[in-house]
Amino acid sequence: MKATVDGVLFKQMVLHGSAAIALQKQKINDLNVFPVPDGDTGTNMSMTINTAATELRKTTPESVEQASKVTAGALLRGARGNSGVILSLLFRGISKGLKGVEEADGKAFAAAMQEGVAAAYSAVMKPAEGTVLTVSRLASKRAVEAARENNDVRFVLEQAIETGYEVLPQTTEMNPVLKKANVVDAGAKGYLVILEGMLAAVKGEPLPEVTEDGSAQEKADFAALGEEEITFTFDTVFIVRKTTNKPLEGLRAYLSSIGDSLVIGEDDDAFKVHVHTDTPGSALNEAQKYGTLELAKIENMRTQAEDLAAGRQAQSTDDLDAVERELEEGAAPAGPAAPEKRYGFLSVCAGDGIAAVFRDLGVDGIISGGQTMNPSTESILNEINRTPAEVVFVLPNNKNIIMAAQQCVGLAEGKEVIVVPTATIPQGITAMMNVDLEAEPQEILEAMTASMESVATAQITYAARDSDFDGFAIQEGDYLALLGGKLFGTERDIAALLRQLAGEAAARSAEFVTIFYGEDVSEEDAAATEAIFSELCPEAELSVLPGGQPVYYYIISIE
Repeated sequence: MKATVDGVLFKQMVLHGSAAIALQKQKINDLNVFPVPDGDTGTNMSMTINTAATELRKTTPESVEQASKVTAGALLRGARGNSGVILSLLFRGISKGLKGVEEADGKAFAAAMQEGVAAAYSAVMKPAEGTVLTVSRLASKRAVEAARENNDVRFVLEQAIETGYEVLPQTTEMNPVLKKANVVDAGAKGYLVILEGMLAAVKGEPLPEVTEDGSAQEKADFAALGEEEITFTFDTVFIVRKTTNKPLEGLRAYLSSIGDSLVIGEDDDAFKVHVHTDTPGSALNEAQKYGTLELAKIENMRTQAEDLAAGRQAQSTDDLDAVERELEEGAAPAGPAAPEKRYGFLSVCAGDGIAAVFRDLGVDGIISGGQTMNPSTESILNEINRTPAEVVFVLPNNKNIIMAAQQCVGLAEGKEVIVVPTATIPQGITAMMNVDLEAEPQEILEAMTASMESVATAQITYAARDSDFDGFAIQEGDYLALLGGKLFGTERDIAALLRQLAGEAAARSAEFVTIFYGEDVSEEDAAATEAIFSELCPEAELSVLPGGQPVYYYIISIE
């Protein structure tokens, strides 16, 4: 156990932090104060730090400076949602604080933590107390004090975490929304979970392996295993997109008959399988009776054990990118698209129908994402680089994606990036309808931003859990209507909610009402919705279109 942190230990600290939050991401998601379905804080923070873990596994950093630099770069590009962006900023500041440092003692590491807090605060326009910013600030302050008492990284982290958990319950009192829901801040909790994982690495604890069901098992030490101790040869992991509602019990029984270590994770749209087997092809073939294979990873555990026992690095599918590059004999990757015009536009959205509307309005590219699936900064940046324009406008269309998009400013090669702060799909559509290609960039931004004030957004979704919010006693499965980002009503009957929204549109003297119906709404139900709005808003110009969006049964634009 070391009193300082070098590059190798910092790498292990990030790997442990990533595993720690992956194990608790659902518990952190459950702290969300708003009961609509959302990938949200735990998922976003886990996916963000996992990008750094993935990148670090490919390297053997020679110094803590190098390890923190790799971490910060990966987090910047992998940041998802506001919580992921703030996490990336905290680590970016840590990297800045460790610049030029070979091995960090307690004082250097504590100072770097404070640099991280400064970076996060400076990037957030209106820092709110009772959030991860508060907890990280007070934790790092205690870290600096602790380093003066004992210049040992373990002691510094222990004291920072202890202070963080003392402050965490106070976030409930600091933030009125948290107080109403009687929960602590999810981002702050996620940050402390990551720090706990990092401390576990400093203590020399083994790295937990994250399984799909959210449990942990100690990572297998293949070097300590004899070949006879490996029952099945191939570690097989794959994802299948469902095309049938057939239950997975039959698949589970079949896979159990041809292997062991079986874990199946499932949601409404897809399932992921982990199994050890001698016949991975059979496992894949059987799984395709339930849907379309999207991704697979197969590794030979026997050869991995042989390599490790012989002191060699075990090959894994993580090495495939390097192998491909070697086979291509160093072919240079494609660079950013050369400008063919002055202006380009990108829209973040989900649903083929909504994407088609944006394309008709002139966007150059669609970035798939929205509620429950926030795209990473890297995903947005890749689309920016592919857009053949000098100036690229990005429409996030979701308040939780705006910060990730803003991180792209200055990263695109040879392109100016302008983020239009659209928080909803209707705002994005209205903004695109107010583009003047003859104007200067800032004039276009101002016109698009001003136009957003003319549209109100209503959405209907469902409650993911029981909650008491804004005076509404919400039961899991209730239909929820949101208007302007606030809870408008909740009912067991969706038609009743639609009538309330139609009445509100009429009270606002709406001239235009556009209704996008989601992937779970039939044409018959959409026609019934159209009849409700036609009855209650006879003066409005009404359009009902298939949006194809997930999560939201209806997205309604009221102008």
